[in-house]
Amino acid sequence: MGVLSDTGSWLKQTLWAAGYTVNLLLDTGAKTYTLPRRVRFSLDHAFICGVKALPVTLVVALFAGAILALQTGIELQRYGQSNMIGTITALTMCREMGPFITALILAATVGSAMAAELGTMKVSDEVTALDVMSVDTTSYLVLPRVVALTVMCPVLTLFSDLVGIYGGGVVGSFQLDISSTTYWKAAREALLQPDQLLPKDVYTGLAKALVFGCVVATVSCSSGMRADGGALGVGRAVQGAVKTSVILIIVLGYILTWVFYFLFK
Repeated sequence: MGVLSDTGSWLKQTLWAAGYTVNLLLDTGAKTYTLPRRVRFSLDHAFICGVKALPVTLVVALFAGAILALQTGIELQRYGQSNMIGTITALTMCREMGPFITALILAATVGSAMAAELGTMKVSDEVTALDVMSVDTTSYLVLPRVVALTVMCPVLTLFSDLVGIYGGGVVGSFQLDISSTTYWKAAREALLQPDQLLPKDVYTGLAKALVFGCVVATVSCSSGMRADGGALGVGRAVQGAVKTSVILIIVLGYILTWVFYFLFK
């Protein structure tokens, strides 16, 4: 009975947290009309999400592209297909690795900070004080963070794509004996499509990044707003925010890939 009781308790808490998060997302969407009054807060959070997170994002993207080119290049050289390294690196970075890496970094840095900040406000009764003063906490605390991270995640993804492809080009030139002209020509031909203004692989990655940013921000704010139990509760909120965000990024990444490349070919 103890196992069943613990399982039921865990399931109940999980479903309640999921319901709270979905309701918070819907409530945030319904409060977007208040965004003009929260522009300053949104810009402040956009600076934190975008500019401050940019250096670590670019470093990780650079080495991700380099590792991708190196690993694929080693195998392609065996079959005499080294000229495909640019194609594989460009497509992989734009379709999956760029938005995936960016979202994970934002979840670990910005998302955890959001959960810690709101969790501290919650356990110290600052959120309750705002409710007493009839301040809409969703509009005041959650909306600027969700908007900022949702907007900045695709922007950072663009930089990740470019830097990752560049990192692959450096490895191709210096370690795989691929000329820069061959590499960049293959990457350009893989991405550019004459019948489309924006290549499908690029806008697919940006769409993923948009969803990832919204999910990370909502989950992080939800974890912070549900924190209780003092400093220990804040720690649990941060841990839960990062863990849930990472799982959702992986699951949604698969679902969105299926939607874009199989459902809408």
